[in-house]
Amino acid sequence: MGATTAGVRLTPQELAFLAGERVARFATVTPGGAPHLVPVCYAVAGADGAVTAVYIALDEKPKRVAPGALRRVRNLAANPAVALLVDRYDDADWGRLAFLRLDGRADILGPDDAEQAAALALLRTKYPQYRVMALEGCPVIRIAPTTARSWGALEQAAAGADDAPPPRALPFPELVRGRRSVRRFRPDPVPRPLVEELIAAAGWAPSPHGRQPWRFAVVTNPATKEALADAMGATWTEQLALDGQDAETVAARLAGSRRRLLGAPVLIVPCLYLADLDRYPDAARQAAEETMAVQSLGAAVQNLLLAAYDRGLDAGWMCAPLFCPDVVRDTLDLAPALIPQAIITVGYAAQDPQRRGRLPVGALIARYD
Repeated sequence: MGATTAGVRLTPQELAFLAGERVARFATVTPGGAPHLVPVCYAVAGADGAVTAVYIALDEKPKRVAPGALRRVRNLAANPAVALLVDRYDDADWGRLAFLRLDGRADILGPDDAEQAAALALLRTKYPQYRVMALEGCPVIRIAPTTARSWGALEQAAAGADDAPPPRALPFPELVRGRRSVRRFRPDPVPRPLVEELIAAAGWAPSPHGRQPWRFAVVTNPATKEALADAMGATWTEQLALDGQDAETVAARLAGSRRRLLGAPVLIVPCLYLADLDRYPDAARQAAEETMAVQSLGAAVQNLLLAAYDRGLDAGWMCAPLFCPDVVRDTLDLAPALIPQAIITVGYAAQDPQRRGRLPVGALIARYD
């Protein structure tokens, strides 16, 4: 496929394969015309089915020379023509073999390049190890692809439960920083024992009096997901109309929400369960008791999210049930005592999401005596 001003256009299968694989082979040419090949980590930038850039960090992993003296960097100075090969080999099943090759031209982004920070953010999103490295000053190789070629069973990158990513098993600081909110998932089913592991982790959250005032509904049936999307969509349409949103905006927002619900292999609905809480004769203390329950539900969901990321899964948090708890309860045929609070979408990420920045710790501390 040829290049356009918007980058090289790929098929959905090619894009998913390129975004989902973890290691590529980066090829440059020496001044004498010899090929030079190294394995690299990489991140992809683009939109609307086109790849506009691929980024490779010259990071702090052990190297025998400074980044500027690396053979690949010296090669680029003499000849910017490059190739990137992403491939998959399966010794047990040659029906899964596949590769994608991008050819193009490359240059080096330094700390003074505005694009460098965005490139490092993409790399940190994809690779948890980069989140603890001091990358801010490191050079980044930027590949501008001009042609692409692929072969093999690209779509089998998302084949099934047997192809699920392994547990990440990260140290706790990396686990906390690595967890991300994902909106697009691969279709791979999530095994029930794994889902139950996540809910078991939620059950260890602190709660008022140890009562665990929450229960979880799990939805995997496509028909039930569709019924939930329809019911919530009808309510949300009414609410957006009250906000003065025009019909086109309403339709676009509903389509995005519906895609998130139907595209996730598993929906977990955390519900407040207040029946076992202490009872007080005055309204103020009773309200505080219920607030404690809500706070503990947040802690339970965070446990669930961290457990999901640790096990190689990803998740997203949708708050929509807060605005229509009765609709969600009735659609899922839940007991009257359960109050839906959120929908946690769970599965294997189809692509690495853009991540929002975080405030520095100093901005989070209101007082420190």
